[in-house]
Amino acid sequence: MSDEIITLANLSPQKPFRRTWEPSADIRAAMADQLGITEMRKLRVELVLTPRGKSDWHLEARWGATVVQPCVVTLAPVVTRLEEKNTLTYTTKMPQITESEAEMPEDDTLEALPEEIDLSITIAEMIALALPDYPRAEGVEMRAQVFGPPGEAPMTDEDAKPFAGLASLKEKLEKGGS
Repeated sequence: MSDEIITLANLSPQKPFRRTWEPSADIRAAMADQLGITEMRKLRVELVLTPRGKSDWHLEARWGATVVQPCVVTLAPVVTRLEEKNTLTYTTKMPQITESEAEMPEDDTLEALPEEIDLSITIAEMIALALPDYPRAEGVEMRAQVFGPPGEAPMTDEDAKPFAGLASLKEKLEKGGS
């Protein structure tokens, strides 16, 4: 059994289970691939699994990761340090969804009680939620890009506004023009 798998049946239902997990380079590379990022340089997780009632468990994970993503403007590597604390409650009493469309439950930390917790999957989900959506290299700004066929004036966002022409027509009519 690998060190990222926790089998809940093997834990004491009387006391919390604590673990510090620092995955190998291979596991970090697989997690980076799963997340669609360039690299995960470091990852350290301190977790506590606390029994709740007869069969439920509460997970508290404090983690820190150094990730590399491509800049959305230049594709240059952007290094980001993430530090988070997340909680999950694994329960046998998950709300049953019976309709084809349903709202999210109020408590978004509830998860169905599994036999095993795969830390590489669980922590990857937490990291995915914390990753910057649009990483940018230092000093890089997003600017409007204007393109057009050779020899023609390119169309801008202002030109594409449907009522821009009506505003200028109204102004012209108010001044008595035809």
